[in-house]
Amino acid sequence: MRLRTEMPEIKGITEWVNGEVTNEDLKGQPVIVHFWSISCHMCKKSLPEVNKMREEYPQIKFVGIHMPRSEKDTDVDAVKETIVKYELKHPQGIDNSHSVVDAFENEFVPAFYLFDANGLLRHRSAGEKALSMLKRPLERVLGELE
Repeated sequence: MRLRTEMPEIKGITEWVNGEVTNEDLKGQPVIVHFWSISCHMCKKSLPEVNKMREEYPQIKFVGIHMPRSEKDTDVDAVKETIVKYELKHPQGIDNSHSVVDAFENEFVPAFYLFDANGLLRHRSAGEKALSMLKRPLERVLGELE
């Protein structure tokens, strides 16, 4: 996905946990779409930090997308257990058919896509340093709200 392109449709989710989200629900506010997987050690390590960020920035809407990387990852109950274990309270889409993954052209976990209040992609990052790389663009997007 190229920067400044519109957020793709979030549809085709296998199952939602903590409430379903549509693009219409996300209009008018900054959004972070976070791709993760239960088989990704780095993802699990970053989940407490994602929760902390969600609490720190209540003006940002967080949406988690579980992206299976293997057949084993498509176990919906195992994904739900992980969501509960790591206290992920924001909407979580379990994307077993890769509908959202493909729409976002995402290949990596963990991955973060930051959209501004106009629904335009302002930053994307993936891998071990993805969260720390998100902070400065996030502050910039929040500054535009004032």
